[in-house]
Amino acid sequence: MNFFKIINLFLLLLFIGTTQNNVLADSHDVKENIEEPLPLNDPFAGNASLGSGTSIISTDQTGEREEMSLYNFKLVGIISGTFDSYVSLVNASGEIVTLQLHEELSDGVRLVDMTLNEAVFQKADDTYMTIDFKNKIKETDEF
Repeated sequence: MNFFKIINLFLLLLFIGTTQNNVLADSHDVKENIEEPLPLNDPFAGNASLGSGTSIISTDQTGEREEMSLYNFKLVGIISGTFDSYVSLVNASGEIVTLQLHEELSDGVRLVDMTLNEAVFQKADDTYMTIDFKNKIKETDEF
């Protein structure tokens, strides 16, 4: 009976020893498989990588020629507080413009109201433009 216990113990130790050697044998090339992290931007693309993939598409083409037109911006943030409220807009080149309530984006286009999902601008001819987070711009006579 002791003979079988010794053989079983010997086989168990032999089995454990071979599995540990196999596991350790695969770790000899760890230094060769270490990869450097990739940079966040492509160093070979130059300035072209900064503006690629960012395009602002509007449903209406009027007013798109002006640089500070609402059609050239996308709504990225609304901050509403007890005393002050702000709206953040970004253009295609990545520049962020932050407007306070009743501040003008361009001549005649003034931020007059905001909700959780959209910002309302009043134009010089007393019409209104709304922009939401999906970049849908609507022109209305009243809001």
